[in-house]
Amino acid sequence: MNTNTPLVTIVTPSFNQARFLEQTIQSVLNQDYPNLEYYIMDGGSTDGSVGIIQKYADRLAGWISEKDRGQTDAINKGFARARGEILAWLNSDDTYEPGAVSAAVAALLAHPQAAAVYADCDFIDENNQKIGRFPAAQTDYRRLRRGYVHVPQQATFFHASLWQRVGPLDPTFFFAMDYDLWVRLAKLAPLIYLPGQVWANFRLHSDAKTIAADDRCWPEMLRVHYRNGGSRLAPIVLKYHVRRLAAPLLNWRRRRMMRTQGRV
Repeated sequence: MNTNTPLVTIVTPSFNQARFLEQTIQSVLNQDYPNLEYYIMDGGSTDGSVGIIQKYADRLAGWISEKDRGQTDAINKGFARARGEILAWLNSDDTYEPGAVSAAVAALLAHPQAAAVYADCDFIDENNQKIGRFPAAQTDYRRLRRGYVHVPQQATFFHASLWQRVGPLDPTFFFAMDYDLWVRLAKLAPLIYLPGQVWANFRLHSDAKTIAADDRCWPEMLRVHYRNGGSRLAPIVLKYHVRRLAAPLLNWRRRRMMRTQGRV
């Protein structure tokens, strides 16, 4: 541990993701950043995940494997243990690029007014082949409220001091807990996008939430909208209805991306 650099806490929530989990763990532990604590919150997996976690236990700040209320609950449990000044979570089927944590810390130090920083994120398939690029873009509170998110959770790092003001994640959200957090953070301070830097990989596969349960995302986003006093005539509501109509095509395109393995 190097006390001259901010402590970064990363949490990985996991449940029955043994086929990808080790790659996720290695992508965190192989970072070149010298002051990192890493927690793995497993939901009681029965597929060999615990054995994988135990291989790396001496390099973890902590881990548990017990029944929980889902991904959001697991992330909250991890952050409740966090001592870091900077926080992030990485799902158990995603990975960091080398140097991602160092780059994120440098960006937060360069933008002390920011609530969070984020960079680009590639889509990868089950075989780690790049199949596309997440449509990241600069956003802000006003645009977030209109439904223009463009923030890849896998490549986002934020200040623990602001998490203490807006957290924890809403455990009733299955899908849009990150959108909810970005809205809360952006209301307090800017979110800064670093174009041209790829910090993470977002895995698309047949069991991924993005593929299997995308229809739950936008209704949850509308809950955030209405909770904050949003109108039923707002752009985000229109986007929701358009998205519902386009959902079959969007999911077909995602599945085609996985099949073509990088030829998109």
